[in-house]
Amino acid sequence: MTVPLFFADADRLRACAVGDVVDLDGPEGRHAATVRRLTVGERLDLADGDGLLCSAEVTAVVDRALRARVLVRNQLDRPQPRVTVVQALAKGDRDERAVEALTEVGVDAVVPWQASRSIARWDPLRAEKGVVSWRTTAREAAKQTRRPWLVDVHALETTAAVANRLAAIVGGGGQAIVLHETSTRPLIDLAVNNVGDVALVIGPEGGIADDELATFEAAGAVVCRLGQTVLRTSTASTVALTLVLAQSGRWS
Repeated sequence: MTVPLFFADADRLRACAVGDVVDLDGPEGRHAATVRRLTVGERLDLADGDGLLCSAEVTAVVDRALRARVLVRNQLDRPQPRVTVVQALAKGDRDERAVEALTEVGVDAVVPWQASRSIARWDPLRAEKGVVSWRTTAREAAKQTRRPWLVDVHALETTAAVANRLAAIVGGGGQAIVLHETSTRPLIDLAVNNVGDVALVIGPEGGIADDELATFEAAGAVVCRLGQTVLRTSTASTVALTLVLAQSGRWS
């Protein structure tokens, strides 16, 4: 059976050496003790969300928490390149489903974007709740795929803020890619960097507006298409990330 992974308190886990006992409490401890029903002697993996991965063995179950002894401690290097997906808000739960799939595939960061044609609109209160929901979704997906890195889910950004982000990435030697159905350049033919930062911009159901596209191109982004058909925003982001990771060598 696959050993389950839980995200422990980062500072607490980083202070542990092999042989030390660490407490897993809070929501993660409750999940381990009451949902997974781990018992003394069972193995689990503990991560800090930033590449530290510890193999551990349960030594005690206390109420809705547990204690585990660290058996092996590994600090893993973050995969390169670092990929950020700018995901336009979408109706229903399509954008949240995109976050889940992107995390499973291997995204490093996600930026919610209020595009002009987004049907979903986030006011300040909704934006705060939405970002919390996206972070929770990404955290659970990371546990399911047993990745030791949490996805960095940013606050909601406007088109101008996204353009500034793309310009900074390109200015730092990275790549910015915008998906648009009018492009004649297939994403599969684009040479993707194998180090540094790569940003992917995914539009909403109504597509990226002409002025938004021009703004992103002015920031240094390359416009590409996925194929002959137009995909839903949640599907397009997952397919695009898969191609980028494959072409960059991260899936080799």
